[in-house]
Amino acid sequence: MPQPHDGLMQDWPLTVDKVITHAATVHGAREVVSRHTDGTVHRTTYRVLHGRARQVSAALAALGIAAGDRVATLAWNSERHMECWYGAMGIGAVLHTLNPRLHPDQLAWIARDGGARVLVLDTSFIALIEPLRAALPFEHYVVIGDGADAAPAPWALAYEDWLAAAGDPPAWGQFPEAAACGLCYTSGTTGNPKGVLYSHRSNVLHAMIGTSAAGLAIGPDDVVMPIVPMFHANAWGLAFACPMAGAKLVMPGGQLDGGSVYELLERERVTFSAAVPTVWLGLLQHLREHGLTLPHLKRVVIGGAALPPAILGAFEEDYGVEVVHAWGMTETSPIGTVGGVPAALGEVSADERTRIKLRQGRPPFGVELRLADDAGADLPWDGATPGRLLVRGFAVAAAYVNGAGGEILDSHGFFDTGDVATIDPHGVMQITDRAKDVIKSGGEWISSIEIENLALSHPAVANAAAIGVPHPKWDERPVLVVEARPGLSVTAAELAAWLEGRIARWWMPDDYVIVEAIPLGATGKVDKRALRTEFENWRSQA
Repeated sequence: MPQPHDGLMQDWPLTVDKVITHAATVHGAREVVSRHTDGTVHRTTYRVLHGRARQVSAALAALGIAAGDRVATLAWNSERHMECWYGAMGIGAVLHTLNPRLHPDQLAWIARDGGARVLVLDTSFIALIEPLRAALPFEHYVVIGDGADAAPAPWALAYEDWLAAAGDPPAWGQFPEAAACGLCYTSGTTGNPKGVLYSHRSNVLHAMIGTSAAGLAIGPDDVVMPIVPMFHANAWGLAFACPMAGAKLVMPGGQLDGGSVYELLERERVTFSAAVPTVWLGLLQHLREHGLTLPHLKRVVIGGAALPPAILGAFEEDYGVEVVHAWGMTETSPIGTVGGVPAALGEVSADERTRIKLRQGRPPFGVELRLADDAGADLPWDGATPGRLLVRGFAVAAAYVNGAGGEILDSHGFFDTGDVATIDPHGVMQITDRAKDVIKSGGEWISSIEIENLALSHPAVANAAAIGVPHPKWDERPVLVVEARPGLSVTAAELAAWLEGRIARWWMPDDYVIVEAIPLGATGKVDKRALRTEFENWRSQA
C-alpha cells in the first residue's frame, strides 16, 4: 500500500529472471553461439535458452534446491553455463562460480566456504574434481558433456538426462530484488579469498551500465564475444547485459589461444569483445604471424590489468579497432570506471589522446570515487596527487561472506580498493599502482605499472613485471622481470637503454631478469606475489 509521500509507480522488482525473459520475448530469435568442450560449435537462441533455463530450475527443484540455497558451477563460457545461471537465479538460488585456474586446495576451500549443495561442471574438469571430492561439500554433481564425453563419472548425473527427467518448472521471481543472486570470490592475493555476494538488484543495475553509452555501450546490433570467463567477476556483467540489450552472444568455451579466438571473431562477425591483456597479446601475435586483419571487430574492452601501450597502438593503429580501457574488481561487480576522452576537452593531439586512453577512465552513474591519504583525509582531483582509491555505489560490496575481513567500509560508506590512483578535474582516474605493489624506495614511491608499460612497448617484450626487492639502504629497489616474444630475444643492457631517459634515474631498475614465462594468477594477471617470493633474496647481478 503506497504511503502518503510515495510515488505512484508500479512495484516491479529488479530480478535477473526478467532479463532472460525479456531477451526471449523481445529478442527471441537472436543467436547464442558456443564452442563446446569437444570443440564443436553449437547454435541456439535466447528463446530456446530461456526454456532450457526453466528446465534447469525444475531439475534443481527435484534435487531439493530452493530460494537461498547455493548452486556452484565449474564451467567455461557456453550457452549451457548460462542456462544454469538463469535456472538457479530464477528460483532465488545463489549461483556460485568456481575458478578452475585456482590451486586445488584453494578451490576446495572456496567450495566449502561458499556452501553450495550442487556442482554443475564441464566434463573437462572431472579430473580436477575427482581427487577433491572428499574435501568438497556438494551433495550432487551434474556433468555437462557432448558425444563421447556425455557419459559422466559414476558419481555424477549427465546434464541432458538430468534436464530430460525434470518435471514442470517452478515459478520464477516472487522474491525481493535485494535477495542474494550470485557469489564470486576474490583472487586471494593476500590470505584466503573472500566471497562477494551480489544481489538481484545490483546485477540488474550493473547490467544497465553495460548497455549505457557511458558504460560499455552494448546494443541490439552488436555481436559480443565475452572472452573473459563467466567465473571471473560475472564475465564483467556481459552474461546479463547482452540478453538485456538483445546482442548476439558468441561463447568461446575454453579454447582461448590466438587462433581459436580469431576463428570465432571472423566467422561470427564479432563486433565487440572483452578480455584481459594476456589474451589480446596472444591474438595480436597470431594476427601478425599469419598476416590477418579484423574487418568486423569494432571495439575491445581491456581490463583486469593495466593496458600496455603496445596493445592500444596495435589495435587502433594497425587494425582499426577501438580500445576501451576499464577498471573494476570483484567487489564492484566489476565495472568501476570506463575509459575514453572527455568531450569537454574538445580536440586533442594524438599523443594526448593516447595518454588519456591509457588511464582507467571515469565512473559511470552509480559509482562514486574518492581519493584519500593514509589518514583518511580527502585528496584533490588534480590529476597529479596520488592517494588511496575508495569507491561506493549500488553494485559495490558492503561486506564479505561469512564476515571475512570484518568491517570493510569507512565512516562514509566507501570501500578501500587497495589501489593507488590519481583523478583529474574531468573525473578521469588513473591507477598508479596496487598499494601492495608500490615499490617504496628511500621513503618515496616508484610506480611498478609505469615501468612495466614502458618495458612492454619494447618490440621484443611479451610481458613484464616490476617488483620491489629488499635493499639494506633503500628498503626496496625495483627489479624488472621480462618475458621475450616467441622467436625474439632481449638483453638487460637493451632494456636499460630502452628505459633510460623515460623515467627518473632513481626509478631505473637495479637489475633485469629475462625468464621463459612470467607466472600468471587464476584470473590471467601477473602473479606478483609469486615473483616477490621467488626474488625475495635477490641480489643485483649488475
